Amino acid sequence: MGFPRNEQTDELFAAILSLGDIDECYRFFEDICTAKELKEISSRLCVARLLDRGESYMDVVSQTGVSSATVGRVKRCLEYGTGGYRSVIERLNEKDK
Repeated sequence: MGFPRNEQTDELFAAILSLGDIDECYRFFEDICTAKELKEISSRLCVARLLDRGESYMDVVSQTGVSSATVGRVKRCLEYGTGGYRSVIERLNEKDK
């Protein structure tokens, strides 16, 4: 299950890991994504963090503007996914302290 591992995806992830700072990330993602795609991805991370803090579905929808279906999908990933959201949230929480 999940994304098929292939050379193109490996190269994309290696490129992301090579970025040195936030400004490089902005430049790279502005070139590689549309503004809408980036907003959707960043909104999902925001949803995951809000759910992790115990916010209700309706509060998350209200705060982020995403659909309840997106909130549900992110919630399922948090509960039954591969742990990707969880590891990133933990790192961000540590950084926020």
